[in-house]
Amino acid sequence: MRTWLTGGRLREISVRIAFFDSGIGGLTVLKQALAAMPNEDYIYYADTQNVPYGVKPKDEVRSHIFSAVDFLAKQNIQALVVACNTATSVAINDLRSRYAFPIVGMEPAVKPAIIKNTGKKILVFATSLTLKESKLETLIDRLDKKRNVERRELDGLVTFAENFEFHTPLVQRYLQEKLANTHWGQYETIVLGCTHFIYYRNMIQALAGDDIHLIDGNEGTVNHLVNIVGANRQPTQPHGQRIVFYSSGVEDPSDRANRLLDLLN
Repeated sequence: MRTWLTGGRLREISVRIAFFDSGIGGLTVLKQALAAMPNEDYIYYADTQNVPYGVKPKDEVRSHIFSAVDFLAKQNIQALVVACNTATSVAINDLRSRYAFPIVGMEPAVKPAIIKNTGKKILVFATSLTLKESKLETLIDRLDKKRNVERRELDGLVTFAENFEFHTPLVQRYLQEKLANTHWGQYETIVLGCTHFIYYRNMIQALAGDDIHLIDGNEGTVNHLVNIVGANRQPTQPHGQRIVFYSSGVEDPSDRANRLLDLLN
């Protein structure tokens, strides 16, 4: 993957797509978008000054979200992906009302989990704020007629990820303690309802066992983005992906940007 961090005039034929998250979780979504649309230009905005969102009051989180998207709206973007389940749950409708460019949100993949359910329970891991919001509650109430969906917060994983702490004994102990009383035999699917949690997929799978299927909302989100932007549009002179990274409105220095690129690769 050829990547430009900064500099140069963007080619007009390339669509500039922004990805927004409270931190680095949305990189898991961006990685799939890079594979699906390799000739677009991207901005990635992490609100590192205010992460984590999931344990903060709703009104405070909304203020941070609109501040970030106001900044992105000034960067000549043609589409926005809110690559954060918490941000989507508290602000997506108002964002779409405020801005003219298309906005793709994401939500925990409860619907496909319920559609494929064969009788056992579904376990949704998300942040506290996502679990409290009416958006998720309404979705579950509408689809889960048999009351098979249970919810669990794993807020600590967001902080671990933001510290680039992925496979350490401390993370392992956290997960073991949080999930100690889980009767895994009751469940058939785990929904990873926060993009930060995807970094810990293998650790969660090891605790849950191979019989339990783990899913997330990334694929559906990227498919929606592709439908909006168009996957088949090619520049006349393909230039590879150009990615600019921002942290709370400030362009990331090269050392942090390179760490983010490592996660994408």
